[in-house]
Amino acid sequence: MKPLYLLPFLLLSLSPLHAGKYFDFNASARDAYQKVLSLRFDEARVAIDVFKQREPENMIGPFVENYLEFLQIFVDDNRAAYNLFSKNKDSRLDKISRGDQNSPWNLYCQAEIRLQWAVLQGRFGDQLSCFSNLKQAYALLEENQRKHPGFLANKKSLGIIHALVGNVPEEYRWAIRAIGGISGTVEQGLAELDEVLAYAKNNDFPFEEETLMAYSFLQLYLNNQGAKAWNTLKSSKLNPKSNPLAAYALANMAIKLGKTDEAIQILQEAPKGGAYHPFYYRDYLLGLAKLYRLDLDANLPLQDFAKRFPGKNALKETYQKLAWHHLVHGNEEGYRSYMGYVKTKGSEQSDPDKAALREAKSGEMPDSRLLRGRLLFDGGYYSRAYELLKNIASDYKGQRKNSLEYTYRLGRIVHKMGQTQEAIRLYNLTIESGEKEPWYFACNAALQLGILLEEKRDLNSARAAYHRCLGIHPQEYASSLHARAKAGLGRCK
Repeated sequence: MKPLYLLPFLLLSLSPLHAGKYFDFNASARDAYQKVLSLRFDEARVAIDVFKQREPENMIGPFVENYLEFLQIFVDDNRAAYNLFSKNKDSRLDKISRGDQNSPWNLYCQAEIRLQWAVLQGRFGDQLSCFSNLKQAYALLEENQRKHPGFLANKKSLGIIHALVGNVPEEYRWAIRAIGGISGTVEQGLAELDEVLAYAKNNDFPFEEETLMAYSFLQLYLNNQGAKAWNTLKSSKLNPKSNPLAAYALANMAIKLGKTDEAIQILQEAPKGGAYHPFYYRDYLLGLAKLYRLDLDANLPLQDFAKRFPGKNALKETYQKLAWHHLVHGNEEGYRSYMGYVKTKGSEQSDPDKAALREAKSGEMPDSRLLRGRLLFDGGYYSRAYELLKNIASDYKGQRKNSLEYTYRLGRIVHKMGQTQEAIRLYNLTIESGEKEPWYFACNAALQLGILLEEKRDLNSARAAYHRCLGIHPQEYASSLHARAKAGLGRCK
């Protein structure tokens, strides 16, 4: 359907159909956009070039082209491409800004391009530019919402921003204050995304897949609604057999929810080959899932990722996981060898990479049984993990870290197995014994205790547990644990 602003021209034929720069997300634009989202980058480039030649004044062309460059940089984690393509941003924004001033697509396309570059700038450490583009994108979306309140794409982007800003941990609130003018809550953001998805069910909405993925992961991480998140993705139009990004999203969600066997099947059936841009994170996620299952060949996809990935993020974590693979299968020398790579490969920007480097520098080898229990638990193999750990507490008596980790891990396992009273006892014991220690066990025990009590509708006790989590400051994972505790407090109002 043609945008409403073109109807007078179509009906009255008083001027050329497309006078000046215009916005029309037509079938050709949709085809190019879908090829981008499916990582069929070569086909997408051809489609975009043809589109721009046929409709040089249609400003959806440079908009979709920016999507392509954004995703290519993101999935490759490629700084050289980031430096090269960043030169295109300002010229595209200038060109789009000269388009039809009455179209809701004008400000929206500018905002989306700025948001995409804010994500990339944050990833590559250009924080000032990241904050600047985020602030400008938000202002553009807010203005567009005032001018065109019925344009649902606005709420897709605003909903994501409102939910994320509403859950920023205290230690990063300074960044939001520095940006200025941005506010929101998790509830507000999810309500906006609910509205967008309700609209998409009965209308042609080009960004439905994007909205579905964002909504599902926000429900999982910020709203503690794992079943709702999974059902939303599984019942959607996302096709993991034809779209590598869809396969990654579904598999990632499956792993988070303890459905590791299903995740492995999704990843093994994910499309790859010459038609698709290499998606290296598929290999990483497949290796991680197989590691959780303690498969003997888990190292193979992890080695493929480490060898082929052109970026630096996640490399330290990958070498750590390779080290763990060798350790749980009895090869201590293999563990030491791969932990050596952790010190020299990749970057230390993300929490998992920082944790991997901290382990490498400590020189402390994890206890292999506790590590096996951890991996089995992370994969959702709770009965196997319980059988491994249930009767060996005395083996760790007098070992400060291992004893605390044992209590913590057994608490996590019995929680998932439905033994809530025993889980509460073990969580409290972990908190009392470990809240002054540098490890994350007590902090996450307090978080998980809050989640358990929230599920039991004991909201006062849940709030106390979340506050206790926020008062514990471990050396690793503090920001992510505190973010989830803050989200829990928001739910327990």
